[in-house]
Amino acid sequence: MADSVEMQDIRGLDIDKAVKGFALVEYVFKNDCAQSSGTGDQFRWYSETAADLTATAPQTNVNISPLSTFPTLEVTWTRNTGYYRKYANEDFISMEDQKSTDVDVYARTLLRLTRAVIKQVDTRIFNVLTEYSSATGLPAPTNIQTFATTAVGGDQWDAPAYAADPFKDIMHARKLIMDYDYDTSNAVLYIDPVAYEALITWLVSGKGSSVPQFASEKIQTGEVMNLGGVRIKVSRNVTTDYAVMFIKNKSCTWRTHTSITSRAIEEAGIGTRIRVWELGEAYLTDPKSVVLITDINT
Repeated sequence: MADSVEMQDIRGLDIDKAVKGFALVEYVFKNDCAQSSGTGDQFRWYSETAADLTATAPQTNVNISPLSTFPTLEVTWTRNTGYYRKYANEDFISMEDQKSTDVDVYARTLLRLTRAVIKQVDTRIFNVLTEYSSATGLPAPTNIQTFATTAVGGDQWDAPAYAADPFKDIMHARKLIMDYDYDTSNAVLYIDPVAYEALITWLVSGKGSSVPQFASEKIQTGEVMNLGGVRIKVSRNVTTDYAVMFIKNKSCTWRTHTSITSRAIEEAGIGTRIRVWELGEAYLTDPKSVVLITDINT
């Protein structure tokens, strides 16, 4: 039988430690970002030119003859400014519920509040990766790379008669990143459950392949399969009809101002208010290492 809130192990629960424990397991997108930290209300970062360097006048050829003037190669950076965002929520547990209920009120409340914050954080990371437009509420790529399934694989992933070729789409996205000389051994692809259903159906029914084996650690990493050397992760935080590929710990950085934190605030004779919050922001450091695949579903 589940413990009630009045038992010793619940009364002695370390609220903040519990929240951090939940977060460790629940985070999916943040775990694929490079990590940094800072204070204040804003921060700066620099995006380096992704294209290969080319020589400038007076010598425009790096293959030079003896005694020739050395060519000049100029590296350029773009300075960007970001602002931290606060993700927070709370719930109130009445004194009566704490004393009488058989449900593990504290633990369940902590878990649900923590998941709500994590969902906001992961959604923000996806929006940054896809250059989300606040005006349309959809990805609006301007600096990252993008293509439609109909332009490469031939059709949407759930097209009738298995007319699509998701594997070709995935490999093309990886190739686009490699075109900018990035190492794609840590490439990750985010898809939503609808795209995942279509991908597995195409693999099994359309191509007669076996379902890739699962591993226990994938519960924490969020990875559901590896296809062509690309780790594929499924989340409802991914906007339907889109998929995004990027490089783990390279393309995007999560900058922490305040790590996920919680407090239990006692109100004598009334109950306990539980708050969970986190401050941070995601930003793109290498936009050309990100590829948005559009038109996934019919």
